[in-house]
Amino acid sequence: MKSSRRTFFKQGLAGALLLGGAPLLQSAPCQLTPKAPKKTNPFFLGMAGYTFVNFDLETTLKTLKRLDLKYLCIKDFHLPLNATEEQIKAFHEKCASYGVTGYAVGPIYMRSEAEVDQAFIYAQKVGVKLIVGVPNYELLNYVDKKVKAYDFRYAIHLHGPDIATYPDATDVWEHTKDLDPRIGMCLDIGHDLRNGCDPVADLKKYHTRVFDVHIKDVTDSSKAGVSIEMGRGKIDIPAFVKALREVNYTGSCSLEYEKDMKDPFLGIAESIGYFKAVCDYI
Repeated sequence: MKSSRRTFFKQGLAGALLLGGAPLLQSAPCQLTPKAPKKTNPFFLGMAGYTFVNFDLETTLKTLKRLDLKYLCIKDFHLPLNATEEQIKAFHEKCASYGVTGYAVGPIYMRSEAEVDQAFIYAQKVGVKLIVGVPNYELLNYVDKKVKAYDFRYAIHLHGPDIATYPDATDVWEHTKDLDPRIGMCLDIGHDLRNGCDPVADLKKYHTRVFDVHIKDVTDSSKAGVSIEMGRGKIDIPAFVKALREVNYTGSCSLEYEKDMKDPFLGIAESIGYFKAVCDYI
């Protein structure tokens, strides 16, 4: 049987050559166009801890390592606000074993001066100098005093049309522009778009007060928009990356992936891969 099969292929090849197949075999090799050199970007890529609200720290860090991400915004379900020095030390050691650094804490909601106090003490104990926070409007002057006392940066996380406070970048700007310049925003580009705004234009307009960026994509520029893998939604990611370079943004772009949050891993990988490709070659 094997001999018959070999004979069949030999005869078929000979027939192809007799019928003019030889020129096809001798044709010039395909000329591939080399990729353009990778771009140098002033910002760094990280992960918003909220992405892993349903998973423990070990799973989070394993995922970051597989994605070659080295920065994490720390959420309190991974490191409690009342963590002891021993817990904080163990947390940092665990992160370091995966090559990950916690660059900020939050988002932390603050509804009283006591909660503002707790957040600043927590950030100081954790050893970061950036708080991603959501304070009630009436607490902003108190946050201003704390920023001056601690010399921290404070990035207010905007939440689109779902929450009355801080729906978009303009709202954050209007409430912080006369406060200490270390008070600014975490520009969540998905929520900004869902409130009918243009994240690219808002980055250019308010970049002096953008201290953190949550990258994501959404299906519509309205409250009906929901999270989707990056590159599949309505946000012009290449234009946003170009704007980041234009304003020389040097902070983190952290993926906050909110689709399929109980099984997000394929979507996270697709989103990070897409964003990295855009950053490298656009």
